[in-house]
Amino acid sequence: MAKEFKAFVIEEQDGKYIRSIKTRTIDSLPAGEVLIKVNYSSLNYKDALSSTGAKGITPKYPHTPGIDAAGVVEESSSDKFKAGDKVVVTGYDFGMGTDGGFGQYVRVPAEWPVLLPDGLSLKESMMIGTAGLTAGMSILKLSEQVKPADGKIAVSGATGGVGSMSVAILSKLGYDVVAISGKKEEEDYLKKLGAKEIISRDEFGVKDARPFLKSRFAGGIDVVGGVILDNMIKSTQALGVVTCCGMASSPVLDLTVFPFILKGISLIGIDSQKCPKNIRNIVWAKLAKEWKLDNLEEVCVEKGLNELSACVDEMMAGKLKGRIIVNLDK
Repeated sequence: MAKEFKAFVIEEQDGKYIRSIKTRTIDSLPAGEVLIKVNYSSLNYKDALSSTGAKGITPKYPHTPGIDAAGVVEESSSDKFKAGDKVVVTGYDFGMGTDGGFGQYVRVPAEWPVLLPDGLSLKESMMIGTAGLTAGMSILKLSEQVKPADGKIAVSGATGGVGSMSVAILSKLGYDVVAISGKKEEEDYLKKLGAKEIISRDEFGVKDARPFLKSRFAGGIDVVGGVILDNMIKSTQALGVVTCCGMASSPVLDLTVFPFILKGISLIGIDSQKCPKNIRNIVWAKLAKEWKLDNLEEVCVEKGLNELSACVDEMMAGKLKGRIIVNLDK
């Protein structure tokens, strides 16, 4: 008899998307060279979209979301991994078109996992997860050209997963961070993460037709897009760097080329889904060592599978802060 396990499953019924905890078997998992017993996962915005029936994220249901997973290899037909290896899986099609980390077992191609870096536990790796990896990729690119002495760094969506990790890591590295947030009640939380200044999203998100605004930042990390990204670019000083990795507000970039041509500002897109493994390994190594946060626990809340559905609703309503860690054995 095939081994059974628990999974958070989304089913489509008469146009509605029903969430429940189901018992599945190993034989039902997709093809792949590596079978992993999942210890921890985390909740990301793509998981919430998948859980509510976003066909642009997940084309076919029933489906188990979870774009992050950390666990132990149980079987491997690839010489890249062996039974007992601790691994992390993020990106590619994991948790989107392929069943993901909200199940106690996953089977994936050998190209997808990375070995857990020294200095991190499985739980800590999911405290970081795709959000931290995306923040790390953004900081890697930004820090190549912008140093702490150059000026302030703006971070939008600062109470979310990528935003909060960006604020905390940048602060650890000595940057003066300006957090842009629509949650006034979370100012103390943002200051605890290391933000030196907080700007209201309502104030910063007002459309302005001018090609430039007052130079306020040496660079920025944007996770929401739309007018916030427009104004962040317009407010960046000459030779500054802005990274972008999200479009929850809007995918539209509505500005002139003047900031890029007349001020030499660089806009760098961040794609953690298809990021090459060598870059993943570099960023994970930094997140495990010189970028590792002392207060990881403070930006995370641990939940079990049976608590996920309520968390999805909170995330879609914009009421979550920080990171939700999913304990698959809880």
